Amino acid sequence: MVGVSETDVLTGDGGNASVLSRESTIAGPRFNRWLVPPAALAIHLSIGMAYGFSVFWLPMTKLVTEADPATCAKLGFLAQLFTTACNWTVPSVNHIFETFIAMLGISAAIWGAWLEHAGPRKAGFIAALCWGGGLVVGGIGVSMHQLWLVYLGAGVLGGIGQGLGYITPVSTLIKWFPDRRGLATGFAIMGYGGGAMIGAPLAVALMKKFSHGDVPGVSSALICMGVIYLAAMMAGAFGFRVPPSGWRPLGWTPPEGSTNKLITHRHVHLNRAWKTPQFWLIWMVLCMNVTAGIGVLSMASPMFQDVFGGKLLGLDASTVLSTAQKAAIAASAAGLVGLISLFNSLGRIAWASTSDFIGRKTTYFIFFALGIVLYCTLPTLGHMGMAGAFVIAVCVILSMYGGGFATVPAYLSDIFGTQMVGAIHGRLLTAWSVAGIAGPFLIAAVRQAQLDAGVAKNLVYDRTLYILAVLLLVGMICNLLIKPVKESALMTDAELAHEKSLQRESAFTSASAQDAARGGFGGLGLVAWALVGIPFLIGVWIAISKAAALF
Repeated sequence: MVGVSETDVLTGDGGNASVLSRESTIAGPRFNRWLVPPAALAIHLSIGMAYGFSVFWLPMTKLVTEADPATCAKLGFLAQLFTTACNWTVPSVNHIFETFIAMLGISAAIWGAWLEHAGPRKAGFIAALCWGGGLVVGGIGVSMHQLWLVYLGAGVLGGIGQGLGYITPVSTLIKWFPDRRGLATGFAIMGYGGGAMIGAPLAVALMKKFSHGDVPGVSSALICMGVIYLAAMMAGAFGFRVPPSGWRPLGWTPPEGSTNKLITHRHVHLNRAWKTPQFWLIWMVLCMNVTAGIGVLSMASPMFQDVFGGKLLGLDASTVLSTAQKAAIAASAAGLVGLISLFNSLGRIAWASTSDFIGRKTTYFIFFALGIVLYCTLPTLGHMGMAGAFVIAVCVILSMYGGGFATVPAYLSDIFGTQMVGAIHGRLLTAWSVAGIAGPFLIAAVRQAQLDAGVAKNLVYDRTLYILAVLLLVGMICNLLIKPVKESALMTDAELAHEKSLQRESAFTSASAQDAARGGFGGLGLVAWALVGIPFLIGVWIAISKAAALF
């Protein structure tokens, strides 16, 4: 990462400003913009462990060895928050995921505007304290066997760190890469999709290392990971720099009279942006894409096992499976989970980069149109026993799920300009909070209703997938309705100047903008990219190794 000791990349006009303040992070002439993506990746790879948190659920139900099953079976959720004599249930700990996803959207919406003025370093610093510290507090809660403390630490405090950490790099990267907005945000948000590929195996290894007999080392694993993520996110936060006002990549000029009327060269203030129909249409676009994608993500493993079962081993559907055969099927399902994690991550940079060339609206049209076809095809592929085609379809779906997250910040910057895109993105992420809770609830409710009605296990997902296809149709309609914002919503020159003054951009900085950030990539760049690239590639290798069980 880029450290504060690297004086060659710091400006000399910090004055008495705090090292965390925005004016202390304005890039000097020897800085290189390609040092910003690894700083962003350091943060997103850390908070991306959110997708891998499910590895803790089962171990967290095996912490009390002398629990009385009869007594503990009567405990409700509220009683489990405070008991020290009974094990927690999987449903009671599973809500931690919903808590920090909800807090992600809430905190991003509340503090998005503050972030624009405070700068990415201060926001990243606080995000590191909240996410890393939240995991440490959660680990302490596990050691005390107090579930309420786990919720407070990993859920609430960690969720705030998630929200701040998620939006911190967005506006910074978009301002550094006005020529490739999709590529820039795709780099960072790819890290969020790939964080679980690194974090989940690490968590499993740590729990095994710190286990005592039959009791898994959940507490120590959470504390260790909190410390690791705190350090990584701090390095990312101090690696951030912001471009001076008016800075442009060398040799690039904004295209005059662009054929894409959706791309504005002016700016919309946060206070107006969230009141426009465009904001709420994009909100619906993201919400529908996430709800459908998270539905498949949350049920991919059980769906794969229920739909194909013994067919994966070449057996007849009526064959009674042995323990070894069931284990082989579970291994195949785990391989699918590893594979879709990889597609979820790589799809983010692939689709976001593609959107730079074909446009954001076209990209989302592909997500919805192709998604509808694939969701409606999955039941048929299952009935025909075409496991290979089924896996390919699921991987494409998950690539578009991840691609939707990575493309939306660039979509927002096209529609509302770059000045307050981080804050606007923060408000938009409430769509994720809604989808993260409503999606899994809808999927589980429909599945259970069909099981209660006597529908066979291999058929219970058909109706669910058709419902998700309808949600994608709603998203497609919303996407088609998006048009440029009205002239009245755009900032005046005076309003823009005032907003820039709140970010403490000095006249000297603006005047010297074209001399800033013209440094070479050098050894520092190689080190920064290696520090995030090597762990990511290790995660990719682990995911591919798991996927080998499918073949």
